[in-house]
This record gives sequence, C-alpha cells and structure tokens, in this order.
Amino acid sequence: MSSILVLGAGELGTEVLKSLAAHPSSKDTQINVLLRPSTINSTDPSKAADVAAIQALGITLVPGDIVQSSPAELAQLFAPYHTVISCTGFIAGPGTQMKIAQAALEGGVKLFFPWQFGVDYDVLGRGSAQDLFDEQLDVRDLLRGQSATEWVIVSTGMFTNFLFEPSFGVVVFNGERGEGTIVRCLGSWENKVTVTTAQDIGILTAEIVFAEPRIANQVVYTAGETISYGRLANVVENIVGKPVKREEWPVEFMEGELKKDPENVLWKYRVVFGKGKGMSWNEGQTFNMQKRIQTSDVEEWARDMVNKKLWK
Repeated sequence: MSSILVLGAGELGTEVLKSLAAHPSSKDTQINVLLRPSTINSTDPSKAADVAAIQALGITLVPGDIVQSSPAELAQLFAPYHTVISCTGFIAGPGTQMKIAQAALEGGVKLFFPWQFGVDYDVLGRGSAQDLFDEQLDVRDLLRGQSATEWVIVSTGMFTNFLFEPSFGVVVFNGERGEGTIVRCLGSWENKVTVTTAQDIGILTAEIVFAEPRIANQVVYTAGETISYGRLANVVENIVGKPVKREEWPVEFMEGELKKDPENVLWKYRVVFGKGKGMSWNEGQTFNMQKRIQTSDVEEWARDMVNKKLWK
C-alpha cells in the first residue's frame, strides 16, 4: 500500500487532506498528517473538533514538530512514506522550507511536493523585495540538482482569499474608516495577478498526486483566474452593487513605504506583486484548464463569501 504524509493541517493542509481522502484512487493509499503533539492532544474545543474531523476521514495522525526537529530527525520521520506534501508555509520562519526539502531527500522520499503553492519563483528571480522568496529558489535548485527523489511544484498564484484580506489592503469592504468599499491596484490597473482558492488547490493537488501518466519533476500551474486590478474593481462593484473608491498604489510609493518600515511583511508582498514579474500566467497553460477541471473565479468566490456574511 502506498503512503502519503501531509505536513500540517492549516488552511491548505486541510483542503489537501479532504481531497486526497475523497479521491477515487486513494482507496489503496494510507493518508497521514503530521501535527504537533500539542495539537493532537489539545483540549481546546475548536482544535479538538478539527482533529476529530481529520480522523473521521480515515487519516492517521503522526506527531511531530517541523520547527523544533533537526533535519536528521525529520528525515527519519519522513522515511516510511512514499510521498510527502508540505503544507507548512512561511509562517514557520526562514530556513524551514530548505530544512524540509533536505529532510525529504535524506529520508529517501520517492515523491516530494514542497511548499511552493504561490507565484512563479523562476520568473521572479532572486533579490525581490520579499526576501523569503529566495529560499524558494534554493529549494528548486536543490531538487533539480538530484535524481533520487521525484518532485512536483504546484504554482497556484496568490490564494484568492488573500486578495480580500483587509490587512493586505487591496480590497477593503466598508473601508478602513467606514468610508465605503475601497479597491487598490498594486502597480497599475492593468497589472495582473493569478489566484486560486485553497479548496481548488486541494482538489487539483490530489488530481496531480494520482494522475496517470504520473507527473514528476516539473512545475504544474493552476489558476482560478488571472485577473487585472481594474477587472477586480469591476467585480467588487458588481458584488456590492455600487461604485467603489479606486486608489492606485504605484511601485515607487510602495517602495517608499517599505523603506520607512523595512521589516514590514505586507509592504514586501505589495512591492513584489506591484512589479508583477512572475505574479501571473495564462490560464490556458494551467493543469485545471488542460484537464477541464472547474475552478472558482474571483467573482464566484467573493460572492460566496459575502453571502456567508464574512464581510458586512
């Protein structure tokens, strides 16, 4: 029986786990998830419910701590599994992505999906405003420089919900000071960004894992939509039913704000997305388009969220 270990059960990990468990080809596969012991044993009702929901899918809980474990300890932890899918993102801190990748290789994992669920780092290149992105290229170099472990990189673009995250500042329903809905463009209104929902990423990752013929040693692109900030403003107006306030944040302005606050993660992201390099791609080249798998575009996702009254 084949075995898969998913690292983490946060926003993305949970969707990947659900999609793997529901996939028709998973019946001969043991699906496991690595969680911190404190999470597995938590008495917090919300966390306990999340853990119980994972177990109800027939998924095995594996105790472990990515941050606290040494590379050798992680390699030993990964060794029994055919496939490792990392859903542990940048929140784990600098150096974590390389540590996980090195452990996957040292542990003899047959197929490895690194945390690369984001932009096209190859096109972006090194030295961007978001210094964490250079480590993503280090991981790619490491994987491409060996042949013992197969790998798949899933480039998803920005998670759709982040485009609507109030702290990110691109779409702010009711405004920061209650002055009405604001939509801001990063760079220019013609600038584009590719986005995919976490749910669709989970579904598409499961399809890639079980694809025949096998997919290996390549970058696979997904997209719910590749959208310009100008179209985004139109979409938001359609949803709220009235004009929105449109504000342009030129790259020069954002770089100035970052210079004032060099460690501000959000300004780092804004500058990178404002420059646009590697932030979007043609939907026609995506796995979901080629396989005719339906995904949610921005308006569909946003309407669903508004209908659920997550924003008022």
